[in-house]
Amino acid sequence: MKKDNPGIYIPPPLIYVAFFLFSFFLQKLWPFGRPWPDTDWVLAIGLLFIGIGALLIYPAIKRFIDSKNTLITVKPANSLQTTGIYALTRNPMYMGLLFLYCGIAFFEGNYWTFILVPLLIMVIQLYLIKKEEKYLQRTFGEKYNEYKKTVRTWI
Repeated sequence: MKKDNPGIYIPPPLIYVAFFLFSFFLQKLWPFGRPWPDTDWVLAIGLLFIGIGALLIYPAIKRFIDSKNTLITVKPANSLQTTGIYALTRNPMYMGLLFLYCGIAFFEGNYWTFILVPLLIMVIQLYLIKKEEKYLQRTFGEKYNEYKKTVRTWI
């Protein structure tokens, strides 16, 4: 018998990387005439975003490792994460990856990277989060319902 899982076959970080690379393709196809500002404050904002991303991702991954849960999205979950960073957001890794994506975008200076953010969020929401939530509902039932009532999807 096959074990239930979220059914996410593309590793989530690859989705962010694909969008990032696609933004460079769009820049080659339709370049913006306006140059990217190359100032210290732009770099500082990029560093801030990367720092926030790391602050979200690190405790989320640590929580998974400590609870002996899997980060591989085609494997079944061993437990429902509801403490630590997961008490603040149900998806700290996806949110952290979004902050990293934006932080790196400040360094790379490509307007398309930022223009694609709403589409990226939509893909994350519809392809990843929706599937994971259906799986967590099947697996953890009422415990997951209670968790959803108290903790938001993103922030």
